[in-house]
Amino acid sequence: MKFIIVFVALFAVALAAPRPEAEILKYESDVQPEGFQYAFATSDGVEAEAQGQLKNVGTEEEAIVVKGSYSFVADDGVTYTVNYVADENGFQPQGAHLPVAPEA
Repeated sequence: MKFIIVFVALFAVALAAPRPEAEILKYESDVQPEGFQYAFATSDGVEAEAQGQLKNVGTEEEAIVVKGSYSFVADDGVTYTVNYVADENGFQPQGAHLPVAPEA
């Protein structure tokens, strides 16, 4: 559970750090023993949301699965969005601006 809180806090700081003048327009958070969800938006166009759930609770295979997205307005004025899953297979981002590996 500490991992979840640290992950969410670092993620929020990383997105907010380069834009210190932004105001928080929306902030929602719900942390439970076996899961969490959050969403926020700032006045400079940054938005993020995620949900996480423990799976295989109480077993050797216990793991957290996080699904979410974030978006931001880059210096070129374009809004970039990343959708992701983070689980026992690692961080798996998808976005129109991200390269895709060729199929084997």
